[in-house]
Amino acid sequence: MSPVMFIIMLIAAIVLLTVLTLKFKMHPVMTLFFTAVFIGLASGKTLTGTFADIKNYFGSTLGSIGVMIIFGAVIASGISDTGAATSIVNFFIKLFKGKRLELAPALTGFIMSIPVFGDIAIILNAPISAILAKRRKMSMTQVAPFVNLGLTLTHGLVPPTPGILAVAALLQADIGTVILWGLVCSVFSFAVCYFGLTPVYRRGEFIEPLADYTEGIHPVDENASVNELLIEEDNIPGAGWSFVPLLLPAVMIAVGSIGKLLVQEGSGSYVFFNTIGDTVLALFCGIAALGLLVFGRKEKVVRKANEATATEELSAQSAWTEIVFGNWCGRALKIAISALLITAMGGAMGGILRENEAISVIGNIIARTSFPSLLIPFLLAAILMTVCGSMTTASMTAAALMVELVPVLGMNPVVASLAIGAGSMVGWHVNNSGFWIFTSLYGFNTRQGLKYFTTTNALGGIAAFVCLAVLVLVGVV
Repeated sequence: MSPVMFIIMLIAAIVLLTVLTLKFKMHPVMTLFFTAVFIGLASGKTLTGTFADIKNYFGSTLGSIGVMIIFGAVIASGISDTGAATSIVNFFIKLFKGKRLELAPALTGFIMSIPVFGDIAIILNAPISAILAKRRKMSMTQVAPFVNLGLTLTHGLVPPTPGILAVAALLQADIGTVILWGLVCSVFSFAVCYFGLTPVYRRGEFIEPLADYTEGIHPVDENASVNELLIEEDNIPGAGWSFVPLLLPAVMIAVGSIGKLLVQEGSGSYVFFNTIGDTVLALFCGIAALGLLVFGRKEKVVRKANEATATEELSAQSAWTEIVFGNWCGRALKIAISALLITAMGGAMGGILRENEAISVIGNIIARTSFPSLLIPFLLAAILMTVCGSMTTASMTAAALMVELVPVLGMNPVVASLAIGAGSMVGWHVNNSGFWIFTSLYGFNTRQGLKYFTTTNALGGIAAFVCLAVLVLVGVV
């Protein structure tokens, strides 16, 4: 296939994705399936050959990241039941001495979204954000945009979140290095957007926190103490223990990746770092650390777990294993199934796409021009996100296109992965399921969602990309 025909096919595929999503309201799994079939047939494959490739790439993608998505969802269930999320919010309230209260749920979301799928973290943070806004008589415009930004930054840039994890795996980038520099870009972007936009949003319209979350919650006096601002919940774990299940997986993966660079391959030290840096092991250790929080608050965990499942399947006599590997795991599978299938089908479509030889030809053409290669993955992800409405789909499609381009353009796979992650934040709008979850749970209408969420996320993606570009320019990455 010639480069011109490939570009025409790609445009047609993007149009098909968009029409099936917006016009026919199809589930992302089916839109990706039909688009994969179209790409296969347009590339000259037979129908049976296309279906065979879809099955192969679907399975390989699921095999590479499926366990991580499930384990992340288990952590989400436990974070809610043990009260760890409330403890983390209270930690940030104390850290900032009751000032800049909006940072408490925003930074909680920033951390929570590293191992936990973004949509789940949105739901967990909604009541906390509403209560804090009510306490300080703040408009949700001062809180929600930064909660959204924190969630989206680490969702797009920091593994083991599924999208960026799949991108890093596809481009064969070192996952630990992606975590490290993804965090740097995310922190920089959040700081720039927070300090730049806070004065603007303070002067914005007043949006009340949802009454469903704030019934019985009363505003506190202007001079209220820090203790009066804390979220009340019985028998919550200490802040330090609450952070461990969320941060331990990322730390283990990063230490393992960096450690392997410092020792000789094949040595005992290399085996050690390779083991502790394993993504599945790291997330399992996060689950184990979270499971320890059950002890001393079992009655509370059982109550909240039964409320979440609307059953009485657990009792005070239930074993620890039944709670962690039974109830939490069962709920996790229900939560994770959509993310699993979307990511796997995205991998199937991307696999067929990257087989096309025209990608290498296009890469060689670009390499002979003066066009900045770093912009290519960023723009690809931003365009795809704008039209298809899924950060995971946009990222994986962009990665599929970049697989052959990265070596041709002489790019570092880590840099390409992070550029894709930053680009996937741009164009976060009405064709994204997260947009509707966020607007409904945080009390915004569509216009307000576009004004406060779409704009903030776009600026966040651009700021993260600028940070990455500077790191590349000075030779750090």
